[in-house]
Amino acid sequence: MATVGYARVSSVGQSLDVQIEKLQHCDKVFQEKRTGLDSGRPALRRCLEFLREGDTLLVTKVDRLARSTSDLYRIISSLAAKGVQFKVIDDPSIDTTSRTGKLVMGILALIAEFENDIRHERQMDGIKKAQERGVKFGRKREVTAEKIAEIKTLREAGITVPKIMRQTGLSKASVYRALGTP
Repeated sequence: MATVGYARVSSVGQSLDVQIEKLQHCDKVFQEKRTGLDSGRPALRRCLEFLREGDTLLVTKVDRLARSTSDLYRIISSLAAKGVQFKVIDDPSIDTTSRTGKLVMGILALIAEFENDIRHERQMDGIKKAQERGVKFGRKREVTAEKIAEIKTLREAGITVPKIMRQTGLSKASVYRALGTP
């Protein structure tokens, strides 16, 4: 049952000293100098892999661990699944070892879900408005009506499908699909 600390500052010029001092009683401390928006935080990844059932993850402030409520909830959920507790030194209300802390985390989970729903709604509204303006989504069609006519003409002229594929740059499935089009 280890107490593991995680310390992070956003840029190389900042100091980890204050956080490290607060985490000095931890059995192990992972530290890095990276922006929280960077999802490829290697020290955090190693820290989360290191933690075992019964361990406690300790951070000085919640924003050192995550940059959004949904990111925090994702991390805390993965910790809970492993049987790892979570505490924030500067905010004792965030402590999954207590009933109140679990309540706070439940509220954060609801906020994260709410944020995701709002983000999804905005995205769908944006897509709908773009479609109304005539914006097409997805890959551009490679097989146009002209290309279909060309494929059929080549095939009627006795050209084999492999030769048509090489000449048009299309896959076998696309060629056969074009030949089956009325």
